Parts: sequence; structure tokens; C-alpha cells
Amino acid sequence: MKNVHLKGLIAAPFTPMHDDGSLNLSLIPAYYQMLKQNAVNGAFICGSTGEGVSMTTNEKMQVAEAWAAVAKNDTDFTVMMFLGGTSITDCKQLALHAKEIGLDAISFTAPFYFKPANVDMLADCCSQVASVVPDMPFYYYHIPVLTGVGFAMYDLLKAVDGKISNFAGIKYTHEDFMDFLSCLHFQNGKYDMLWGRDENMLPALSIGAKGSVGSTFNYSAPLYNNLIAAFEKGNLKEAAQLQQLSIDMIRLLGKYGGIATGKAYMKVLGLDCGKFRLPVKNMSDSDFELFKKDVQALGFDNFKSQLPVK
Repeated sequence: MKNVHLKGLIAAPFTPMHDDGSLNLSLIPAYYQMLKQNAVNGAFICGSTGEGVSMTTNEKMQVAEAWAAVAKNDTDFTVMMFLGGTSITDCKQLALHAKEIGLDAISFTAPFYFKPANVDMLADCCSQVASVVPDMPFYYYHIPVLTGVGFAMYDLLKAVDGKISNFAGIKYTHEDFMDFLSCLHFQNGKYDMLWGRDENMLPALSIGAKGSVGSTFNYSAPLYNNLIAAFEKGNLKEAAQLQQLSIDMIRLLGKYGGIATGKAYMKVLGLDCGKFRLPVKNMSDSDFELFKKDVQALGFDNFKSQLPVK
């Protein structure tokens, strides 16, 4: 298997839900078309944003099948599935299913209840899952703020190099630029390092990041594509201004309760993905009205993702 280094924006889609909390898979074709319309190059499904940890194994399979169906003939769009982390057995089952239905890659994070004691044990967990689909790119998902597992990823690369043939890279959702840069340079750039902090994209670009996975790319992809273009042209002042706009937008997530605010942005955009499942807190109807005013004050219409014309 030849490692492919992904470039540009990979969205972490929300999983559409009905009012009763059941899956609304009928929305995924329109969701896919919206991402394509806004020059997004792929989807990292069932991750933190996609509520993978709040879904059953069967539900995750259904979501995966829906995304596989819409993107099956699109060689320019990468669909990567987050398998989970707590149950190695479930992750193996989901990896085999992802391979069967034709997804492009899989991802796995550290077990976060019974945690690995050291980086070698984490590498063993990765090996167990990756080995069932040896021809499928395998990415480790580094998000210590949620898993509580914060080993240096440079150490993980040293532990897996030459031992897991399909280890393709890391989705890096952390702020340790020293570690990230060391991973970028490891074995002459052998592994694909995907940046996962939207609010810090510009500094990541400055040290060599080429691909990013993010939740805010769903509803504001033009902002980030313009940021990348400004950086590549050497217009750092413009790039910094766009990054500040990204930060201002992301601050509203904190103001209105956290990750569920992303679905509120999607509702404003015109693609209603429902609400988050428990235990995540959703905003009240009255807060949503206040949120819409704050979004308008940001000038959201000037940089929001565009829905395809019907």
C-alpha cells in the first residue's frame, strides 16, 4: 500500500438526526453535494463531530453505507471512517465493514476508559485493528482533550514504523506544534499528518501542514479555502485576518454550549441536521434566536458554505 498525503479540507460531518434522535440518512446525499460544492475534498465520518461514540455499531455501519453510496464513484473525494477506541473487537468489525463497502480509509483513537499504560501498548492496539484490513490506510486519531491519552505522536510513529504496514498517518487534534513538526519530518515526511484544530490552521500551515480535518469546514469552507489561498500567495496579513474570523466564529461554540452549536450553524446554513444526543447539551429555542443574531453580526453570509442550487 502506497501512502497518500491528503491535501486541503476534509470535513468532519455531523450525523443528521430526526427529532426523536434516530438517524436521518436521507440527508446525506445533499450533505455530500454541499461539501463538493464548496471544494471540500473528503469526509471524516462518525468522529467527535459525527457523534460516533454515541452511536451503536449498527448505526455506524448505516452511516458508513450512506456515505459510501454517495461517494462510490468519486475518486477526488476521500471518505475516512472513525471506528472508535473503547472496544477493539467492535473496531475490527467496523474496519472489515468499511473495507467491504468501499470506504477509502479508517481511523482509530486510544481506548479512553481502560487507557493504554504506555505508547507501546497504544501501538499494539493500533496494530490489532489495522491488521484486519492490511490494504486499507489506517490513521490514528490524536485528541487527548477527549481521550485523556496524551503520548507524543512522534513516539507513536517510532513505535509503529516498519511494524504496521498500512499505518498512513495521524489526525492531529492537539496544540503541540513541536510534536506535530517532528511528526511531519519523521522518516522524511513518510506519514500523512492531518491538522485537526481549525482555529490554529494558519500556524499549522506555516510549519508544513497540507491537509486538515475540521468540523467548521462543514459550514464555512470558503473561509478556510481563502485562508489557504492567501497563505500560499504569501499574503500573511490577509491570512491572519481570515484566521481571526475563524476564531470569532468558533468562540460562539463556547458561548452557546460547545460542540452542539455546530449543528445550529448547519441549521442557519439551511441543512438541518437535528440535535446532538445525550449527554451533549443542545441550545434552547430562545438561545437559538440570540445565536442567529450573533451569527449575522459576524457577517456569516459572506463566508458560509453554499448549498447547491436546486
